[in-house]
Amino acid sequence: MKALTFKQGIHPSYNKELTKDKPLKNAKRPEEVLIPIKQHIGAPLDLLVKKGDQVDLGQKIADSESFVCAPIHASVSGKVKEIRKVTDPGGNTVDAVVIEASAEEDEKLVSNLEKHQNLDNLSPDDIRKIVREAGIVGLGGAMFPSHVKLAVPEDKNVEYVILNGAECEPYLTVDHRVMVERPNAIVFGLKALMKAVNAEKGLIGIEDNKMEAVESMQDAVADETNIEVKLVETKYPQGGEKMLIEALLEREVPVGGLPLDIEVVVNNTSTAAAVADAIREGKPLIERSISITGRGIESPCNLIFRIGTKLADLVEQAGGLKENAAKVIAGGPMMGAAQKNLDVPAVKGTSGLLVMLADEVEDFDPDPCINCAKCVDHCPMYLMPTTLIKYAKNNMVEKLEEYQILNCIECGSCSYVCPSKIPLVHYLRLGKSQAMAKRREEK
Repeated sequence: MKALTFKQGIHPSYNKELTKDKPLKNAKRPEEVLIPIKQHIGAPLDLLVKKGDQVDLGQKIADSESFVCAPIHASVSGKVKEIRKVTDPGGNTVDAVVIEASAEEDEKLVSNLEKHQNLDNLSPDDIRKIVREAGIVGLGGAMFPSHVKLAVPEDKNVEYVILNGAECEPYLTVDHRVMVERPNAIVFGLKALMKAVNAEKGLIGIEDNKMEAVESMQDAVADETNIEVKLVETKYPQGGEKMLIEALLEREVPVGGLPLDIEVVVNNTSTAAAVADAIREGKPLIERSISITGRGIESPCNLIFRIGTKLADLVEQAGGLKENAAKVIAGGPMMGAAQKNLDVPAVKGTSGLLVMLADEVEDFDPDPCINCAKCVDHCPMYLMPTTLIKYAKNNMVEKLEEYQILNCIECGSCSYVCPSKIPLVHYLRLGKSQAMAKRREEK
């Protein structure tokens, strides 16, 4: 197959070899979990439990009547120790349910989801309800409620459901391992997603540095007449949904629009597997996979962990930090967030934990911009980062809007190529927050 791709982008060092051949294994059941009750883009949730309550594995502990939200479930059986504020991996302060786990032998899944082995018995509305009740969000990192993506307006049509198996973020390999080890679950989940939106065709895009995953998924779709595996070039940010659509279909999402506007819905491959688990096993999203990786960790690995497990517990199960470990990032090096301590819960969107050594981390003061335009040449969204940060620094919101600041996907390509080492993404985020604040005021 010819490797398809998009224009622009960059080629960082990918460093997948640390964990790409490490099979997924179950992390130890934690003695205590800290489960933030906001793990999605959308409306806040209402607590359904209080201090002192006994909860079961899979029991819903927070929900809302709002449409754009995703409920939260207990990831262990045990007693609610307290409700308190915690810091999530993104640095946000959120309320969390602290559960002290009971004896493991007493633990069994308690779920209000019925098990269905055959999609023929489910309507599109049934599938959307299951996805919603299971609390499934996009597992690529954005954490957008998956059932909302599946709620297609009557005036819209979906031709393709695309599964994103690019996993372009350096170091991370969980999607790769899920595709290698659970291809049939992914295909079942894709078929469920296609039925939910009445899509005619399914595509699975995988970068050409994951040939084992390509072969695994090709075998899984061999008998499917309307699902194809497509090879895409290893390039960052190939996994951005707009980039992936451009590569696979040569269609462009309109500025300010959604993939739905060009008859496409995009989901992550791990999300599809979670949909399969919800439908076939009645299992809500209480666990997910993560790559614990980097030169600063003793034994890089891929783990399946319970939502709310502390990062410190996951690091311990990967052999602990090396003596000269200097930086821990939740996520990958391009879009992840540095952590100031490890007493932070891993959440639905935590796909990686990267530990870097002292010789990989550098303190520096940025130099003045030399107007080289490298950031413009490599921006996958065709923006002008240097111009935008000038407007952001001066709070020139109208200019930020004029130059499409909200179209920035914060991929970090501009910062990566900047010879002056200007923290462009920092200022772009600042500019986006200014533009969004103005829109809220106007509403």
